[in-house]
Formats: sequence, structure tokens, C-alpha cells
Amino acid sequence: MSQHTSRPSLTPPPGAAPPVRHPEAPAPGVLIDPHYEHCFGCGPQQPSGLRLAARAGEGVEVLAEFTVAPAHQGGPGLAHGGVLVTAMDEALGTLNWLLHTASVTARLETDFVRPVPVGATLSIHVWVDAVVGRKIYCRGEGRLDGPDGPLAISARALFVQVQLDHFVTHGRPEDIKAVMDNPDVFKRARAFEVNP
Repeated sequence: MSQHTSRPSLTPPPGAAPPVRHPEAPAPGVLIDPHYEHCFGCGPQQPSGLRLAARAGEGVEVLAEFTVAPAHQGGPGLAHGGVLVTAMDEALGTLNWLLHTASVTARLETDFVRPVPVGATLSIHVWVDAVVGRKIYCRGEGRLDGPDGPLAISARALFVQVQLDHFVTHGRPEDIKAVMDNPDVFKRARAFEVNP
């Protein structure tokens, strides 16, 4: 007999306050560096990774881009749907820089509106609707041919704030050790700051 568990809501509760941008968040327009060099979404050390480039937007929003490479295709000449979801998840996770928190994806719901061809650049706009306790409610859109182009993908998500021990407890020990042994304190801290 299976047990049914309810899925967490993607809608903030009534009366939820709007999010507050952290005073030390990157300024609007500033490029947000990759948080971890081996991250599939943003890391420069992943040859087939997305290498998503993200910039801080106004308020609690991020603008990101990635170009679909041949290694990202599902059907011939088209981006794999899972790759598009990964790009959206990575952009949503980058919102952590504006809140100055670490969080992980609890739920992500995606709608595919139109195909995204290989060679196309997907412009992604993500924002936080509300923060309630440890829960971060956010949404995003991905458009073709620039930020005003046709909608290709949209998403709603729930992220949950976590502490460093989440990564230490659940991560592969040799990767955690490599990060923790890095003498660069800034790089060591950054590796854990965005949803990996």
C-alpha cells in the first residue's frame, strides 16, 4: 500500500511579505561569478555544462543567459527538456546571492511553451515573490531571441534555506574535502552558497 504525501505549495501563503534584497547583494547589472567550478549549471570546468551567465537585476531578480550547444540536445536540433529545466533551476538558485542565503530546490514546476533550437540563446528572468520562514517562493521565464522574445519556458519554484551541514552530510566526501581544503576562503564559502 502506497502512502500519499502532499507536495509543498508553490504559492506563498496569504499576507506573505515581499522579499528584501540583502544590503550586500551584488548591484544591478553586476555579473555573478560561478559559485562552484564543477557545477553543471554555471561551472567553467564542465566541458558540456551550461555555463549559465547571470547578472543581478533590480529588486530580488536575476537575468541569465545560456546558449544551447549540440551536447544539450534531446530531439535532433532541439534542446533537451531536462537541460532547459536545469538552466531554470540554476538561474533560480542564483537568487540566493541577492538574499545572502544558501538554499536548495524543494519543488520546481516547469511549463514548456515552445521548442528551443540548438544554437539559440535562452534569456532567463527569475525573481522571488516572497520569503516565509525558511521557504523562498520564486518564478521565472525563459525567452528566445532576447528578453523580449517569445516565451519558451516558464517555472514556479519553492526553495528551502539550509545550513552548511546539509552539503557536508549529503555531498560526496571527496568533493566536500576538496572544497574545504581550498586555501582560498572566498572560493571555499562560495561553493556552498548557491543551490548545487
